[in-house]
Amino acid sequence: MKYITLLILVLLSMENADAQQKKLQKATFGMGCFWCTEALFQRLNGVTNVKSGYEGGNTVNPTYEEICTGTTNHAEVIEMEYDPAKISYDELLEIFWKTHDPTTLNRQGADVGTQYRSVIFYHSPEQKEIAEKYKAALNKENAFGKPVVTSIDKAETFYVAENYHQDYYIKNGELPYCRIVILPKMEKLEKLFKAKLKN
Repeated sequence: MKYITLLILVLLSMENADAQQKKLQKATFGMGCFWCTEALFQRLNGVTNVKSGYEGGNTVNPTYEEICTGTTNHAEVIEMEYDPAKISYDELLEIFWKTHDPTTLNRQGADVGTQYRSVIFYHSPEQKEIAEKYKAALNKENAFGKPVVTSIDKAETFYVAENYHQDYYIKNGELPYCRIVILPKMEKLEKLFKAKLKN
């Protein structure tokens, strides 16, 4: 009897996990180096999984070395899974636009090239509509003093980046690039969106 009860509990737990997984949605953003982007969105309450990768180009299964040539037209992006009951797509977009410079074409700081472009890859017509309305509102309000150049494109094939790019800031936070480039972004995230962060 005890084993049957345990089996029922395990099955119920699996059903709950499946139901939770079905509720999750995807979002894909490019905003410069994916090490920075990944580090920011991993901190958010409601974001369950973040992967660094490449999207939007014409090379199948690109390598980091190929991306760095700027000839693949892929952007460095992160694809995340999030629970819309805990964080909305609008909130993700707010964090996206406030934690990088969406007015510089194919550039973020010292990182220059099409692979560093500001881009949103939408996964549904609803995401497209929300992103386009948000971008139009930012431009109408002249929120950044210059036009927002973020491109809004339909999600294509997402290629997961090499293993050493995953969880980069978590694994390499003491390296100079992380301290000089990523840490200030993390501090800005903490300042602007503290209530949305994981404990």
